[in-house]
Amino acid sequence: MAYVISDACVSCGACEAECPVGAISEGATQYEINADACIDCGTCAGTCPTGSISEA
Repeated sequence: MAYVISDACVSCGACEAECPVGAISEGATQYEINADACIDCGTCAGTCPTGSISEA
């Protein structure tokens, strides 16, 4: 099950820089996680300063 980013995202980019498989990219209004590429490692959730990332 992939991680997801909530509307609380402030588009700081911290998660994108830490994702080991490049599954995170900047979307139209906030960052997004490609569920097919996500390996469920949780690194992004641990680096998010707003706690916007959680398991789906």
